[in-house]
Amino acid sequence: MIWDLKKFFTTRKTTILLFGVVFFFASAAAVTEVSAQKKFSKIYPASKNIRLQLTNRSGTVVVEGWERQEINISAYLEPPAATIVPQNLSGTIVLNLVKDNQGKKEVGSANFLVKVPYDAAVDIETMMGNLTVSNVRGALVRAHISSEGDITLTNIESSAVSAENVIGNIFFDGAVQQDGNYRFTSMRGDINLRIPFNSSFKLVATAPSTRSISLGDFGGSNMKFLSDGRRVVGTAGDGSATLSVTNQRGSISFIRR
Repeated sequence: MIWDLKKFFTTRKTTILLFGVVFFFASAAAVTEVSAQKKFSKIYPASKNIRLQLTNRSGTVVVEGWERQEINISAYLEPPAATIVPQNLSGTIVLNLVKDNQGKKEVGSANFLVKVPYDAAVDIETMMGNLTVSNVRGALVRAHISSEGDITLTNIESSAVSAENVIGNIFFDGAVQQDGNYRFTSMRGDINLRIPFNSSFKLVATAPSTRSISLGDFGGSNMKFLSDGRRVVGTAGDGSATLSVTNQRGSISFIRR
């Protein structure tokens, strides 16, 4: 009996020791992974007509408008860390991770948080990952994803807006400016546009595969469904702006703001 108890406690101590060793190495691996993430940070003074042009390979990009007259760029680089060589070219802050890392076999995702003046123009692009822009009223907002990712544009007051992806949702919440140009394009996903009811625009909306076009409160006698529901053309208000929406295999919906 004494021998059995001795054997039991010996076995238990060995199990606890092995568990402790496994936990130690797992924790060490987690710490190493976190510490392997590199952070990039840069601040630029902003002129009146500052422009941000950012081309990413993969990762999320979040751009937020703020009251300061400066551009604050922060990026968290997953291993193997990408090279970032920003340039300030005549009032345009340029970051091109595709060009800066050309020839590299493997590059980790780069996740950006960029704060820009409210009046800044924003031109962002990535191969894969989500793009988000909020609280911007500069002359241009462009968000382009060459493969997969969601685009979210909120509280936008720009006269030229372009959002394009292949797979993913597009959400726009903002004003439609007089004589503005607005273009939204996707291959597969949902396109939701939340705009003021008194917006004025000429509309061409096309959903050739699904015929899923919902005008909501913007439907009326000035809007016509064509090609057996695959396309809608028409005018809201005085039609001063141009609004083009194309979704090959997804839905298009208008929401009153």
